Amino acid sequence: MSTDRTDGFATRAIHAGQSPDPTTGAVVPPIYQVSTYAQDGVGGLRSGYEYSRSANPTRTALETALADLEHGERGFAFASGLAAEDALLRSVLRPGDHVVVPDDAYGGTYRLIARVLGEWQVDHTPARLTDPAAVAAATRPGRTRLVWVETPTNPLLRVADIAALAAVAHEAGALLAVDNTFATPYLQTPVTLGADVVVHSTTKYVGGHSDVVGGALVTAPGATLPGGRTGPTGTTSLSDAIGFLQNAAGAVAGPFDAWLTLRGLRTLAVRMERHQANAQAVAELLAGHAEVSAVHYPGLPGDPGHEVATRQMRGFGGIVSVQVGSAARARALCATTRLFTLAESLGGVESLIELPAAMTHASVAGSALEVPADLVRLSVGIEDVDDLLADLDQALRTL
Repeated sequence: MSTDRTDGFATRAIHAGQSPDPTTGAVVPPIYQVSTYAQDGVGGLRSGYEYSRSANPTRTALETALADLEHGERGFAFASGLAAEDALLRSVLRPGDHVVVPDDAYGGTYRLIARVLGEWQVDHTPARLTDPAAVAAATRPGRTRLVWVETPTNPLLRVADIAALAAVAHEAGALLAVDNTFATPYLQTPVTLGADVVVHSTTKYVGGHSDVVGGALVTAPGATLPGGRTGPTGTTSLSDAIGFLQNAAGAVAGPFDAWLTLRGLRTLAVRMERHQANAQAVAELLAGHAEVSAVHYPGLPGDPGHEVATRQMRGFGGIVSVQVGSAARARALCATTRLFTLAESLGGVESLIELPAAMTHASVAGSALEVPADLVRLSVGIEDVDDLLADLDQALRTL
């Protein structure tokens, strides 16, 4: 019996690309820890596999699931989030091109664009993504080929209107890339709002357990290279261009890393519900605390991004940023929490605390993207919320 009903997110996260193994019936995709595959005669590939840099069944399962959850055409899994970004940038850009970036972009992304691609004669302009007119003003006719969006941004949690920015990018002849790491496909699907490609550091919420590093790209159906360009495969397809570079450069996710990431993806829905419920409680505590000067979290009704986030997301995420008045006070806060561990990264089941100006965003110090010295970023985990609130309260009272 056929049906037009579409399965829900949690169902697809568990089943998309993950049918029981046809040989053994194993309900979890196996780890195909293999480098090469027997051929049935020269060029006679079994299911298309010849060498695991080009394709691996465990990686295929992850890529299929990610593409399904993001409503995309094709998924690509990489060895890190920055490897995914690099593959996208080199697939799309040529010397002389221009990129619009967030004015509070993730430090690693800014370093890659400004210092690596800058040597390749690619220019960039920072813009406030919450202002589509400012983004439009930052584009350069005939040269801007990519508008790079993080929403919510890292670490100030500004929320960009993806549909509005897609219109700006396409009017300029550029592609819109959306880093969906903070929101995850559970809370936000940029492709349905006009994005051409979605970027993930799967190290974060997708993996979810701080035990694997990875990255991913998902292309929108029918997305093409900007300016009518033809890629190395002779087509204008963005998927073809990324697929070529993924294989040619080889920064792919290994089988065990892909399996760990896929395992995390299966519980993404339930984890994100707990992450964001805890984060909302943390943000509300901080907003009323005498030792806090500012709280950045789109789930607060007074936050500048609240209205847009309510419209384009199904929740507000698990990251909260807070300002405490001075760099010294921020360092003291990072040093006195008990459950919030001082560490970089985010999105794991455990709660983390960090000082962006001196840690994740140190590479943008002195630039237009410099973050406030008193800003502390919290990755709120899935522990009992009363314990997290008590930990932050006691730490703040020591300042």
